[in-house]
Amino acid sequence: MSHDCDIDHVVVPGTFDPITYGHIDVVRRARRFCPSVTVGVAASMDKNGSGPVFSLEARVDMAREALDAAGVRDGVDVRPFEGLLVDFCREVGASAVVKGLRATTDFEYELQQADLNCRMAPDIESIFVMSSPEYGYVSSSIVRELASLGGDVSLLVPPCVKRRLHDLYS
Repeated sequence: MSHDCDIDHVVVPGTFDPITYGHIDVVRRARRFCPSVTVGVAASMDKNGSGPVFSLEARVDMAREALDAAGVRDGVDVRPFEGLLVDFCREVGASAVVKGLRATTDFEYELQQADLNCRMAPDIESIFVMSSPEYGYVSSSIVRELASLGGDVSLLVPPCVKRRLHDLYS
């Protein structure tokens, strides 16, 4: 039985402060089931009360460079956005949001966001992908903390991000 999919464009949103191999994995996986992916770099998505370390422009540049280096650019666009995610989805013509989940804490936070988005825009679907085992422990905040202490982040982020972190913290 053949089945046409109504979802041909998704948004993978985040602060990407900075983009990690875990983020790149989510984008790569979203691209596997959807022909068009927009990586939406949020101006400020405060989960824990502090703004991003890197500027919006720097985060967009790093995401583009990291995805290029990983060979994940065909059908993928990287764009900054401010305001509501559902409005950004409508602006770019996406009918779904794809988020990666690492642990139950991610699930609880993302479920609340998905429920709110569903109330505001029932036509925009939420899709969750479980993190790949090798990236389940990776987060931007862990990367920033490790880099600030002089630790090696090369297993967590692409070389272009490692350079920017080194410049920031040295």
